[in-house]
Amino acid sequence: GAGAAMALEAAGRRAGALAKQVAAGGREEGEERHVPPFAAAGTLRVTDGRTRKQYDLEVSAGGTIRAADLKQVKAEGVPWGLRVYDPGYTNVAAVRSAVSYIDGGAGVLRYRGYPIEELAARSSFLESAYLVVYGDLPSAGQLATWEASVLRHTALPAGVQDCIAALPYDAHPMAAMVTGFAALGAFHPEANPAVAGQGVYSDRATQDKQIVRILAKAPAIAAAAYHRRTGRRPVAPPPGMGYVEGFLYSLDAAQMGGGATYRPHPTLVRALDTLFTLHAEHEMNCSTAACRHLASSGVDVYTCIAGAVGALYGPLHGGANEAVLRMLDRIGTKDAIPAFLEGVKRKEEKLFGFGHRVYKNFDPRAKIIRKVADDVFAITGKDPLIEVATALEEAARSDEYFISRKLYPNVDFYSGLVYRAMGFPPEFFTCLFALPRCAGYLAHWRESLADKDSRILRPQQDYTGEWLRHYKEAETRQPAPGRDGPVALPPSNAQRRRMAGTV
Repeated sequence: GAGAAMALEAAGRRAGALAKQVAAGGREEGEERHVPPFAAAGTLRVTDGRTRKQYDLEVSAGGTIRAADLKQVKAEGVPWGLRVYDPGYTNVAAVRSAVSYIDGGAGVLRYRGYPIEELAARSSFLESAYLVVYGDLPSAGQLATWEASVLRHTALPAGVQDCIAALPYDAHPMAAMVTGFAALGAFHPEANPAVAGQGVYSDRATQDKQIVRILAKAPAIAAAAYHRRTGRRPVAPPPGMGYVEGFLYSLDAAQMGGGATYRPHPTLVRALDTLFTLHAEHEMNCSTAACRHLASSGVDVYTCIAGAVGALYGPLHGGANEAVLRMLDRIGTKDAIPAFLEGVKRKEEKLFGFGHRVYKNFDPRAKIIRKVADDVFAITGKDPLIEVATALEEAARSDEYFISRKLYPNVDFYSGLVYRAMGFPPEFFTCLFALPRCAGYLAHWRESLADKDSRILRPQQDYTGEWLRHYKEAETRQPAPGRDGPVALPPSNAQRRRMAGTV
């Protein structure tokens, strides 16, 4: 029909614009290349100072050695070989992945080889999601089919909405999102390996069906989480609305009379779409690693996504932008910044939104968000805290204490201000992170299914406990000195009231 033709034409324009951008210039560095500009492959010779033995270990093109090769490096009397102790996995490559690339020292982020700057400027979230999941930018026809497939599956089962509605009214929205994704899996037993058999995901159509379902229903789950506190049910967007436009509609249409004539402001739609693109994927972070860890057990994809969203919930991961806003609120004015930074240096205050485990330069996404913020503020008005944020950034970036520690603003620093200006409550910020990150989770889940090296993840440990003890009867035992037992839990007032009564 005419609508499909218009969608195809629009998709062609978007795909063509990005293709021209890549072909004509604006690239991060030189000509396109399909392989890295370096070769790290070779042999590493290790001399064990304990035994004086030498070992030759193969080094891959990416500069990794196989940890299993270290098993041959043994000390006399030790039943296991050499192992690597790396809390936090700071230098462990647990997978080989082609999904995204980060050069933290140079401030580089690429999705499947495409610089994030190009995608944020020229692409859309759904187009970038296709790229992240399937490896290449879609043609005009592929993009139109992809968008139509996703937008056709946005309806959320009533039972999932009921699960979210059954939560306390003041439940954190991220708890509602975890609940929503976990419940969604129960409605699709045909795609659950525990029910349909372990080979169910060997069928590409089954894989793709779940990918489309999760991406399509993520906005509806987020909207249901948002409205748990309002007491309303989200209004389903009318046909013809785009992915992000429909999401904003489902949040706001009820307050605007619920009529199909309501349309979110296009500038705000584009701003949120850009933020979704920036948050779509970020390599082997905590929550993505959780997704792949769960997937290695063969569990269904809905549980993988629910577990990943649960990991993202943490304030050291996805919850950092909420923490940034609360920090800026606490600082209050520009005049209070010097005292606050001194408190940070004395370890009395926590500086949220600065520094990153990967980036040792300016987070490239933060630069883009600063531009998006201006577009949003032109519609909503400038947030008074933006002046505090700008002054805080300038002060920190000119202070040797923070410079020497490579503490630069990251994506969380400005995204919270943009979300606040758009009227989202701070507790909902992480949901706006989780929704688009589903694209990255799904890309890694799909990649893990085809990984010939994939096996159930089971890290080793460096055991530090008691070596051998023998059981004694309880009457002969004494409390172990210096050991912490359980803390005594006092009864609640309600329990005291019940205990005061008689039966």
